[in-house]
Amino acid sequence: MPRKNEPTERTCIVTREQKPIAAMIRFVVAPDGEVVADIRRRLPGRGVWITARSDLVATAERKHLFQRGFGEPVKVAEGLAERVAGQLRAAAGSALSLARKAGLAVAGFGKVEAALASEMLVALIHAREAAPDGVAKLAAVARRAQRSPEIINLFEGEELDLAFGRANVIHAALLAGPASDNVLARVRALTAFLGEAEAVRVPAD
Repeated sequence: MPRKNEPTERTCIVTREQKPIAAMIRFVVAPDGEVVADIRRRLPGRGVWITARSDLVATAERKHLFQRGFGEPVKVAEGLAERVAGQLRAAAGSALSLARKAGLAVAGFGKVEAALASEMLVALIHAREAAPDGVAKLAAVARRAQRSPEIINLFEGEELDLAFGRANVIHAALLAGPASDNVLARVRALTAFLGEAEAVRVPAD
């Protein structure tokens, strides 16, 4: 959220287009002179803004646009876009962990199957390595229950294990609530950054 009296839009240093702050990533210069992403937009100091897309961050790095944006020499370690993606992925995983602690995220095939009967269901989560037959079985349950949840398949199994504090998490479900809204927002931010927005919402049927 922008602070009171702050602009609600910023200019991308790559495209020169103005965009809402929610669609952009802020970058600042760390004390050691290196450019870092300020994902939560809370770090002190002057910031420059880039539309939240991996290819645009890579362009800014390649064309040395950060130096121009900050008006001074800065360091940009190779692979900035990949590090930003990692930060966004970590934020999505942390949000999922908070949803689990709030009782709004459940894991395990049986619990997910039961969640599909609930009107509170908002999303299904499948690990990237989930077996097609397991995904298909849950899709069939969703059809019978006349549910069309969002499908999230951006997490590795190890990431789901960390979020749920247990091993071998392959399938999970999100139930309606503020913590789940935060998960979905973080996932959408990650998929938009990676250019994989089409993978966020896939009808269960």
